[in-house]
Amino acid sequence: MATIPLPKQRASELKGRDFLDLADFTTEDLKKLLALSVELKEKHNKGIPYRPLEGKTLGMIFEKASTRTRVSFEVAMNQLGGQAMFLSGRDTQIGRGEPIPDTARVLSRYLDGIMIRTFGHEIVSEFARYATVPVINGLTDLHHPCQVLADLLTLWEKKGKLQGLHVTYVGDGNNMANSWLVAAPKLGINLRIATPAGYECDPQVVEQAQRLAAYHGTELLLTYDPIEAVKGTDMIYTDVWASMGQEEEQRLREEHFAAYQVNKELAAHAKPDHLFMHCLPAHRGEEVTADVIDGPNSVVFDEAENRLHVQKAIIVATMV
Repeated sequence: MATIPLPKQRASELKGRDFLDLADFTTEDLKKLLALSVELKEKHNKGIPYRPLEGKTLGMIFEKASTRTRVSFEVAMNQLGGQAMFLSGRDTQIGRGEPIPDTARVLSRYLDGIMIRTFGHEIVSEFARYATVPVINGLTDLHHPCQVLADLLTLWEKKGKLQGLHVTYVGDGNNMANSWLVAAPKLGINLRIATPAGYECDPQVVEQAQRLAAYHGTELLLTYDPIEAVKGTDMIYTDVWASMGQEEEQRLREEHFAAYQVNKELAAHAKPDHLFMHCLPAHRGEEVTADVIDGPNSVVFDEAENRLHVQKAIIVATMV
Protein backbone atom coordinates (compact mmCIF):
# COMPACT_ATOMS: atom_id res chain seq x y z
CA MET A 1 0.00 0.00 0.00
CA ALA A 2 1.29 3.47 -0.83
CA THR A 3 2.24 5.64 2.14
CA ILE A 4 0.36 8.92 2.44
CA PRO A 5 2.48 11.51 4.26
CA LEU A 6 0.58 12.72 7.32
CA PRO A 7 -0.10 16.47 7.35
CA LYS A 8 1.10 18.50 10.34
CA GLN A 9 -2.46 18.73 11.67
CA ARG A 10 -4.47 15.57 12.05
CA ALA A 11 -8.02 14.99 10.78
CA SER A 12 -9.37 15.56 14.29
CA GLU A 13 -9.33 19.27 13.40
CA LEU A 14 -12.35 18.55 11.18
CA LYS A 15 -14.48 17.67 14.22
CA GLY A 16 -18.01 19.01 14.01
CA ARG A 17 -17.79 19.89 10.32
CA ASP A 18 -20.29 18.72 7.72
CA PHE A 19 -19.15 16.58 4.79
CA LEU A 20 -21.34 17.75 1.92
CA ASP A 21 -19.11 18.72 -1.01
CA LEU A 22 -15.38 18.25 -1.59
CA ALA A 23 -15.24 21.90 -2.65
CA ASP A 24 -15.63 22.77 1.05
CA PHE A 25 -12.28 21.15 1.90
CA THR A 26 -8.75 22.34 1.31
CA THR A 27 -5.95 20.24 -0.14
CA GLU A 28 -4.64 19.67 3.39
CA ASP A 29 -8.11 18.65 4.61
CA LEU A 30 -8.39 16.03 1.88
CA LYS A 31 -4.90 14.72 2.60
CA LYS A 32 -5.80 14.44 6.29
CA LEU A 33 -8.86 12.37 5.44
CA LEU A 34 -6.89 10.14 3.07
CA ALA A 35 -4.14 9.66 5.64
CA LEU A 36 -6.70 8.77 8.30
CA SER A 37 -8.33 6.33 5.86
CA VAL A 38 -4.99 4.57 5.40
CA GLU A 39 -4.44 4.45 9.15
CA LEU A 40 -7.89 2.97 9.81
CA LYS A 41 -7.56 0.50 6.96
CA GLU A 42 -4.26 -0.74 8.38
CA LYS A 43 -5.88 -1.22 11.81
CA HIS A 44 -8.75 -3.08 10.15
CA ASN A 45 -6.45 -5.37 8.14
CA LYS A 46 -4.31 -6.14 11.20
CA GLY A 47 -7.34 -6.83 13.38
CA ILE A 48 -6.49 -4.00 15.78
CA PRO A 49 -9.66 -2.89 17.62
CA TYR A 50 -10.41 0.81 17.39
CA ARG A 51 -13.72 1.82 18.96
CA PRO A 52 -13.78 5.57 19.58
CA LEU A 53 -17.53 5.83 18.93
CA GLU A 54 -18.80 3.84 21.92
CA GLY A 55 -22.23 5.17 22.83
CA LYS A 56 -22.63 7.23 19.65
CA THR A 57 -25.33 6.81 16.99
CA LEU A 58 -25.34 7.76 13.32
CA GLY A 59 -28.77 8.31 11.77
CA MET A 60 -28.91 7.31 8.09
CA ILE A 61 -31.70 8.83 5.99
CA PHE A 62 -32.20 7.07 2.66
CA GLU A 63 -34.48 8.64 0.08
CA LYS A 64 -32.43 6.80 -2.56
CA ALA A 65 -31.78 3.09 -2.11
CA SER A 66 -28.20 1.79 -1.94
CA THR A 67 -26.16 -1.35 -1.33
CA ARG A 68 -22.65 0.01 -0.74
CA THR A 69 -23.63 3.18 1.12
CA ARG A 70 -25.89 1.48 3.63
CA VAL A 71 -23.70 -1.55 4.30
CA SER A 72 -20.43 0.37 4.48
CA PHE A 73 -21.77 3.03 6.87
CA GLU A 74 -23.45 0.44 9.11
CA VAL A 75 -20.35 -1.75 9.24
CA ALA A 76 -18.16 1.31 9.80
CA MET A 77 -20.19 2.46 12.79
CA ASN A 78 -20.30 -1.06 14.23
CA GLN A 79 -16.54 -1.56 13.91
CA LEU A 80 -15.89 1.86 15.44
CA GLY A 81 -17.97 0.92 18.47
CA GLY A 82 -21.11 2.90 17.67
CA GLN A 83 -24.39 2.07 16.03
CA ALA A 84 -26.18 3.14 12.86
CA MET A 85 -29.91 3.68 12.53
CA PHE A 86 -31.50 3.19 9.09
CA LEU A 87 -34.33 5.60 8.24
CA SER A 88 -36.11 5.29 4.91
CA GLY A 89 -38.34 8.00 3.49
CA ARG A 90 -41.27 6.09 5.00
CA ASP A 91 -39.67 6.13 8.46
CA THR A 92 -39.48 9.90 8.87
CA GLN A 93 -42.01 12.72 8.83
CA ILE A 94 -40.13 14.37 5.94
CA GLY A 95 -42.11 12.18 3.56
CA ARG A 96 -45.31 13.48 5.14
CA GLY A 97 -44.41 17.12 4.77
CA GLU A 98 -42.54 18.00 7.96
CA PRO A 99 -40.21 20.92 7.21
CA ILE A 100 -36.56 19.88 6.89
CA PRO A 101 -35.42 22.41 9.54
CA ASP A 102 -37.76 20.82 12.10
CA THR A 103 -36.55 17.30 11.33
CA ALA A 104 -32.92 18.42 11.47
CA ARG A 105 -33.38 20.12 14.84
CA VAL A 106 -35.19 17.15 16.36
CA LEU A 107 -32.80 14.46 15.09
CA SER A 108 -29.86 16.51 16.34
CA ARG A 109 -31.25 16.06 19.88
CA TYR A 110 -31.09 12.26 19.51
CA LEU A 111 -28.15 11.53 17.23
CA ASP A 112 -24.42 12.26 17.11
CA GLY A 113 -24.28 12.46 13.31
CA ILE A 114 -26.58 12.23 10.31
CA MET A 115 -25.89 10.73 6.87
CA ILE A 116 -28.33 11.55 4.06
CA ARG A 117 -28.66 9.94 0.63
CA THR A 118 -31.19 11.88 -1.38
CA PHE A 119 -32.02 13.59 -4.67
CA GLY A 120 -31.66 17.39 -4.56
CA HIS A 121 -28.44 18.76 -3.11
CA GLU A 122 -30.44 21.58 -1.55
CA ILE A 123 -32.06 19.01 0.78
CA VAL A 124 -28.78 17.97 2.39
CA SER A 125 -27.58 21.59 2.43
CA GLU A 126 -30.71 22.76 4.26
CA PHE A 127 -30.51 19.81 6.64
CA ALA A 128 -26.94 20.74 7.52
CA ARG A 129 -27.87 24.39 7.99
CA TYR A 130 -30.29 23.52 10.80
CA ALA A 131 -28.67 20.41 12.31
CA THR A 132 -26.38 20.84 15.29
CA VAL A 133 -24.50 17.58 14.63
CA PRO A 134 -22.28 16.74 11.61
CA VAL A 135 -24.16 15.94 8.41
CA ILE A 136 -22.62 13.65 5.78
CA ASN A 137 -23.70 13.64 2.14
CA GLY A 138 -24.13 9.98 1.20
CA LEU A 139 -25.13 11.09 -2.33
CA THR A 140 -27.16 13.80 -4.03
CA ASP A 141 -27.89 14.42 -7.68
CA LEU A 142 -25.13 17.06 -7.68
CA HIS A 143 -22.29 15.45 -5.69
CA HIS A 144 -21.06 12.09 -4.40
CA PRO A 145 -18.09 13.03 -2.19
CA CYS A 146 -17.82 9.75 -0.23
CA GLN A 147 -17.35 7.80 -3.45
CA VAL A 148 -14.70 10.12 -4.88
CA LEU A 149 -12.75 10.02 -1.62
CA ALA A 150 -12.72 6.21 -1.93
CA ASP A 151 -11.62 6.55 -5.56
CA LEU A 152 -8.76 8.84 -4.54
CA LEU A 153 -7.62 6.40 -1.85
CA THR A 154 -7.64 3.56 -4.40
CA LEU A 155 -5.73 5.62 -6.95
CA TRP A 156 -3.13 6.54 -4.32
CA GLU A 157 -2.73 2.90 -3.26
CA LYS A 158 -2.28 1.65 -6.82
CA LYS A 159 -0.13 4.45 -8.24
CA GLY A 160 1.73 5.61 -5.14
CA LYS A 161 0.89 9.25 -5.82
CA LEU A 162 -1.83 11.60 -7.03
CA GLN A 163 0.14 14.65 -8.11
CA GLY A 164 0.62 14.74 -11.88
CA LEU A 165 -1.63 11.80 -12.74
CA HIS A 166 -4.15 12.01 -15.58
CA VAL A 167 -7.68 10.82 -14.81
CA THR A 168 -10.36 10.47 -17.48
CA TYR A 169 -14.08 10.33 -16.85
CA VAL A 170 -16.24 9.08 -19.76
CA GLY A 171 -20.03 9.27 -19.77
CA ASP A 172 -22.76 11.29 -18.13
CA GLY A 173 -21.82 14.63 -16.56
CA ASN A 174 -23.46 13.58 -13.31
CA ASN A 175 -22.68 13.77 -9.59
CA MET A 176 -19.58 11.59 -10.00
CA ALA A 177 -18.11 13.85 -12.66
CA ASN A 178 -19.00 16.94 -10.60
CA SER A 179 -17.23 15.64 -7.50
CA TRP A 180 -14.15 14.72 -9.55
CA LEU A 181 -14.13 18.24 -10.98
CA VAL A 182 -13.73 19.88 -7.58
CA ALA A 183 -11.43 17.25 -6.02
CA ALA A 184 -8.89 16.59 -8.79
CA PRO A 185 -7.22 20.02 -9.04
CA LYS A 186 -6.81 20.27 -5.26
CA LEU A 187 -4.69 17.11 -5.30
CA GLY A 188 -2.67 17.94 -8.41
CA ILE A 189 -4.60 15.61 -10.72
CA ASN A 190 -5.07 16.47 -14.40
CA LEU A 191 -8.70 15.74 -15.25
CA ARG A 192 -10.36 15.01 -18.58
CA ILE A 193 -14.10 14.59 -18.97
CA ALA A 194 -15.81 13.34 -22.15
CA THR A 195 -19.59 13.58 -22.30
CA PRO A 196 -22.12 13.56 -25.13
CA ALA A 197 -23.56 16.94 -26.13
CA GLY A 198 -26.46 17.80 -23.86
CA TYR A 199 -25.10 15.73 -20.95
CA GLU A 200 -22.34 18.04 -19.77
CA CYS A 201 -21.43 18.64 -16.13
CA ASP A 202 -23.15 21.30 -14.06
CA PRO A 203 -21.94 24.68 -15.45
CA GLN A 204 -21.41 26.23 -12.01
CA VAL A 205 -19.28 23.26 -10.93
CA VAL A 206 -17.30 23.52 -14.20
CA GLU A 207 -16.64 27.21 -13.59
CA GLN A 208 -15.50 26.41 -10.06
CA ALA A 209 -13.23 23.62 -11.35
CA GLN A 210 -11.67 25.91 -13.96
CA ARG A 211 -10.73 28.38 -11.24
CA LEU A 212 -9.31 25.58 -9.08
CA ALA A 213 -7.30 24.15 -11.98
CA ALA A 214 -5.84 27.56 -12.78
CA TYR A 215 -4.93 28.12 -9.12
CA HIS A 216 -3.36 24.68 -8.61
CA GLY A 217 -1.71 24.53 -12.05
CA THR A 218 -3.49 21.39 -13.27
CA GLU A 219 -4.99 20.55 -16.65
CA LEU A 220 -8.74 20.38 -17.18
CA LEU A 221 -10.11 19.11 -20.48
CA LEU A 222 -13.83 19.03 -21.26
CA THR A 223 -14.54 17.36 -24.57
CA TYR A 224 -17.11 15.44 -26.60
CA ASP A 225 -14.39 13.11 -27.93
CA PRO A 226 -13.78 10.07 -25.67
CA ILE A 227 -10.63 9.05 -27.56
CA GLU A 228 -9.08 12.48 -27.01
CA ALA A 229 -9.91 12.21 -23.30
CA VAL A 230 -8.54 8.68 -22.86
CA LYS A 231 -5.31 9.11 -24.82
CA GLY A 232 -2.34 8.43 -22.52
CA THR A 233 -4.41 8.54 -19.34
CA ASP A 234 -3.54 6.83 -16.04
CA MET A 235 -7.12 6.00 -15.12
CA ILE A 236 -10.47 5.60 -16.88
CA TYR A 237 -13.66 6.14 -14.91
CA THR A 238 -17.27 5.67 -15.94
CA ASP A 239 -20.75 5.42 -14.43
CA VAL A 240 -24.17 4.18 -15.51
CA TRP A 241 -25.81 6.10 -18.35
CA ALA A 242 -29.12 6.52 -16.54
CA SER A 243 -28.88 7.20 -12.81
CA MET A 244 -31.59 6.57 -10.25
CA GLY A 245 -34.61 8.66 -11.17
CA GLN A 246 -33.71 8.74 -14.89
CA GLU A 247 -35.02 5.29 -15.79
CA GLU A 248 -37.56 6.67 -18.25
CA GLU A 249 -34.65 8.13 -20.27
CA GLN A 250 -32.85 4.78 -20.58
CA ARG A 251 -33.56 4.07 -24.24
CA LEU A 252 -32.77 7.62 -25.38
CA ARG A 253 -29.58 7.66 -23.35
CA GLU A 254 -28.46 4.35 -24.84
CA GLU A 255 -28.59 6.01 -28.27
CA HIS A 256 -26.77 9.16 -27.16
CA PHE A 257 -24.09 7.33 -25.16
CA ALA A 258 -23.31 4.48 -27.55
CA ALA A 259 -19.99 6.04 -28.62
CA TYR A 260 -19.00 6.52 -24.96
CA GLN A 261 -18.89 2.87 -23.95
CA VAL A 262 -15.64 1.95 -22.22
CA ASN A 263 -14.50 -1.10 -24.20
CA LYS A 264 -11.13 -2.61 -25.13
CA GLU A 265 -10.90 -0.43 -28.23
CA LEU A 266 -11.30 2.78 -26.24
CA ALA A 267 -9.11 1.58 -23.36
CA ALA A 268 -6.31 0.78 -25.83
CA HIS A 269 -5.70 4.54 -26.11
CA ALA A 270 -4.83 4.77 -22.40
CA LYS A 271 -1.48 3.86 -20.84
CA PRO A 272 -0.92 0.08 -20.75
CA ASP A 273 -0.90 0.15 -16.93
CA HIS A 274 -4.00 2.35 -16.64
CA LEU A 275 -6.61 1.61 -13.99
CA PHE A 276 -10.31 1.20 -14.63
CA MET A 277 -12.79 2.39 -12.00
CA HIS A 278 -16.57 2.41 -11.68
CA CYS A 279 -18.62 3.48 -8.66
CA LEU A 280 -21.00 0.52 -9.14
CA PRO A 281 -23.54 -0.87 -9.75
CA ALA A 282 -22.36 -1.48 -13.32
CA HIS A 283 -24.37 -2.47 -16.38
CA ARG A 284 -22.05 -4.74 -18.34
CA GLY A 285 -22.63 -4.29 -22.04
CA GLU A 286 -23.80 -0.69 -21.63
CA GLU A 287 -21.36 1.86 -20.19
CA VAL A 288 -18.62 -0.76 -19.90
CA THR A 289 -17.93 -4.14 -21.45
CA ALA A 290 -17.37 -7.22 -19.31
CA ASP A 291 -13.81 -7.70 -20.58
CA VAL A 292 -12.88 -4.25 -19.23
CA ILE A 293 -14.60 -4.28 -15.84
CA ASP A 294 -13.51 -7.88 -15.21
CA GLY A 295 -10.10 -7.40 -16.84
CA PRO A 296 -6.61 -6.99 -15.35
CA ASN A 297 -6.72 -3.18 -15.27
CA SER A 298 -9.95 -3.05 -13.27
CA VAL A 299 -9.79 -2.19 -9.57
CA VAL A 300 -13.52 -1.73 -9.00
CA PHE A 301 -13.77 -4.11 -6.04
CA ASP A 302 -10.76 -2.61 -4.25
CA GLU A 303 -12.45 0.73 -4.90
CA ALA A 304 -15.74 -0.54 -3.46
CA GLU A 305 -13.98 -1.90 -0.35
CA ASN A 306 -12.39 1.48 0.23
CA ARG A 307 -15.82 3.01 0.75
CA LEU A 308 -15.72 1.36 4.19
CA HIS A 309 -12.36 2.82 5.12
CA VAL A 310 -12.93 6.39 3.91
CA GLN A 311 -16.35 6.47 5.56
CA LYS A 312 -14.74 5.41 8.81
CA ALA A 313 -12.32 8.32 8.37
CA ILE A 314 -15.14 10.78 7.66
CA ILE A 315 -17.08 9.58 10.72
CA VAL A 316 -14.05 9.65 13.03
CA ALA A 317 -12.87 13.04 11.78
CA THR A 318 -16.25 14.71 12.17
CA MET A 319 -17.75 12.91 15.18
CA VAL A 320 -14.92 11.97 17.55
